[in-house]
Amino acid sequence: MKRARPARVKGLADLVALAHEARQRAYAPFSKFKVGAALRTRSGEIVTGCNVENASYGLTMCAERVAVFKAVSEGLREFDAIAVVADSVRPTAPCGACRQILWELCGDIVVHIVDLSGRRKRTLRMAELLPLPFDRRNL
Repeated sequence: MKRARPARVKGLADLVALAHEARQRAYAPFSKFKVGAALRTRSGEIVTGCNVENASYGLTMCAERVAVFKAVSEGLREFDAIAVVADSVRPTAPCGACRQILWELCGDIVVHIVDLSGRRKRTLRMAELLPLPFDRRNL
């Protein structure tokens, strides 16, 4: 069964601009790979995040998880979209750990991934990025 493409997301340009700004605050002294994210609630509030590296790498936090955890820690629970910006040859999709967190805490939201120039981009739903999720239905 072919999934429908997400409808045009209102305010996506603003979300991308905030993800660009968040990327500038990234702490990536080891990989030099800076990522920014902007997560939007259904009521229109936006929470940003950037990746924060650690010398052990295993303790590094991705921009998407930083944004989600910041939002949840502020009591926000209902989301509709996230924009992720990175400087890469192809759009950088959320990693596996971020996909799991996004699915569990945000649901089937729109995920917009874009490079710095805005020329290379993709818009998908979480169900496309994580087609067989492990969640509370498995417990």
